[in-house]
Amino acid sequence: MENYKLVLPEHLNHYGFLFGGHLLKWIDEVGYIAVSLDYPGCNFVTVAMDRIVFKKSIRKGTILCFETNKTHEGHTSVEYTVNAYKDSIDTGKRDMVFSTQITFVCLDENGKKKQLCKK
Repeated sequence: MENYKLVLPEHLNHYGFLFGGHLLKWIDEVGYIAVSLDYPGCNFVTVAMDRIVFKKSIRKGTILCFETNKTHEGHTSVEYTVNAYKDSIDTGKRDMVFSTQITFVCLDENGKKKQLCKK
């Protein structure tokens, strides 16, 4: 699944680059969208994000592409790889800026782990 985000002035830190917290929020959001669409009727929360390494700086006006792919399914949890790329509107070149694995767990109405919903 692909999602896109435009980096706006309100997303920047005091040095003029994308604030890392915004990128992590977007990673969590696109992962949640993917897992929710893959398992309708399930309620998920994020339990882990693996390795937080920002590979390249991101400036205002950058178009970010998020690719989300399921990599593992357990009984109560599911893991996705989320890759973030910056796409150049001038050249069409795509550079990876961030990659992580994010894990979601399925919960019942009382906040207890439950088996994944079937499609």
